[in-house]
Amino acid sequence: MKVIIAEKPSVAREIAKVFGATTKREGYIEGKGYTFTWAFGHLLQLATPQEYGYYGWSVQNLPMLPGKFKLAIRKVKSKEGMVDDPSVKKQLDIINTLFEEASEIIVATDAGREGELIFRYIYYYLKCKKPFKRLWISSQTDAAIKEGFRNLKPGSEYDTLFNSAHCRSQADWLVGMNATQALSLAAGTRSVLSLGRVQTPTLAMICSRYLENKNFVPQIYYQVAIQVDKDGQLFRAISTENYKTKEQAQEVLEKVENTAAGFPQGGQIINVEAKPRKEPPPLLHDLSSLQQEANKRKGFTADQTLGILQNLYENKLVTYPRTGSRYIGDDVFATVPGLIEKLTDHQNFGKQATLLTSAKLNKRSVNAKKVTDHHAILPTGEAPRQLTPDQQAVYDMVAGRMLEAFHQDCIKEITKITVQSGVKFAASGTVINTPGWRAVFNDKDEEKKDEENASLPKVTKGESLPVTNKAVLEKQTKPKPLYNEASLLKALETAGKEIEDEELRYAMKESGLGTPATRAAIIETLIKRDYVIREKKNLVPTETGLSVYGIVKDKQIAQAELTGNWEKRLEEIRSGASVADFQSEIQNYTRSITSELLKAGTRFRSKELTAS
Repeated sequence: MKVIIAEKPSVAREIAKVFGATTKREGYIEGKGYTFTWAFGHLLQLATPQEYGYYGWSVQNLPMLPGKFKLAIRKVKSKEGMVDDPSVKKQLDIINTLFEEASEIIVATDAGREGELIFRYIYYYLKCKKPFKRLWISSQTDAAIKEGFRNLKPGSEYDTLFNSAHCRSQADWLVGMNATQALSLAAGTRSVLSLGRVQTPTLAMICSRYLENKNFVPQIYYQVAIQVDKDGQLFRAISTENYKTKEQAQEVLEKVENTAAGFPQGGQIINVEAKPRKEPPPLLHDLSSLQQEANKRKGFTADQTLGILQNLYENKLVTYPRTGSRYIGDDVFATVPGLIEKLTDHQNFGKQATLLTSAKLNKRSVNAKKVTDHHAILPTGEAPRQLTPDQQAVYDMVAGRMLEAFHQDCIKEITKITVQSGVKFAASGTVINTPGWRAVFNDKDEEKKDEENASLPKVTKGESLPVTNKAVLEKQTKPKPLYNEASLLKALETAGKEIEDEELRYAMKESGLGTPATRAAIIETLIKRDYVIREKKNLVPTETGLSVYGIVKDKQIAQAELTGNWEKRLEEIRSGASVADFQSEIQNYTRSITSELLKAGTRFRSKELTAS
């Protein structure tokens, strides 16, 4: 009997259906010589400090550095306190029996770091020694499942993936358990002041931006604006210099040769730049970029988007959601024309899909070397039926982005006119000649939002035009906006470095904070801890969050770049780098931050931490 283990019951049922297995048992399905069983996500976790002999919270126990980590059954609350989850114990017994009877074990948990960890923890906890094979698929369609089973890989090929996942789990335990106890004990508060390897630098980013925004003192400055007339078409030009005082601006205003006030010359065109520009289409979506778009378009939280996307994946409508890649290989690119063909009847995208069926497709998102465990998110070609409005919205973002990514460049003409009238003035405008990929959603051009003119007339260098109006404008500098989920996710990709270029940002993803699959959970954890709240779309720290930040802001644990380097190290382990070296470094890091926090926390009173 071959035993197939999936990550959750719904996935096991879908795989069983493909095989034609229909006999339902308690905790599994069987038929056609196969048995299909499941986990419920993480059944097992690293054991609590008590199981290593660290009883209670005591400075003498710190740092807690277990010689060998143990696995324990997931806990639930009960009248007796936290106890082993009885449903997990029951399912583990069923899996154990099936494994003992199995002629072959096939792993069908999600094909990624966490999916591998879920299975391996079960396998090692049950002390199973049987060899196993791995199903590795990027789509839950029947065809993908069948193809995956024809190409099963030896489980040993994914040992480094497990090593990476296990090291991440150990690092989070070491840093989280020790830092949390160190700060809570040293601060003398009854509250638990939770810290974490990724959670704390993320909190630091949110608090730092909030305080920068709150303490920002706007600087007033002045500009001079003129209105110029070209054969009845008016356009606005702004002084190329800013002025610190209104008096300075007023002096400049008086120099303007206002035609309406009797000056014959008006403004002289001293330079005209009209540059054509090709704007390439965006890359395909990975999880993080899709979460950002869903937050901007619909206000969805990162966690909401992941949940909806996971549902679409399990219903065979999109490919694997927890991917960190925005590229596909040539093999997948070969299927794209067929996927586009399926969208020709789409209510919103049908026209653009039809156009692309006869066009040469843009290959900017095609690069097999940049595909990691899974390629970018694509629709599968299965017809969506009876979707909720939220599901339809996320599905359309995936489908629409596919059309955008393989569409033609957007061709613009960017014009800048320099006018001399006492001083120099500049007018800028962008005209889209060929919308290309922008026609899919008809989104506004971000570059045009700050322009003073919808369009500019044709003018010639050397000609003089009437100035029909002039004015002094009072402006003020603005702070960086508070983080919302979209901007925070973007910042987490580069450990807080502000990089707009999406390809350069993508190149830094291995040094980012967390992974696309974990960032939504990081945000939710900060909210659950009462460190951060949502105010409309913004993420705002609470008094507790700000107090914790005040203690840790100068400590290693709050440094986004340092923590991002650990993420890079975990990816290197995935490629075969030394596990022992990483474990040694993370233990040294744990000793260091524990010592730092024990010293720092004693300088704060409990009331400062519980002001909220």
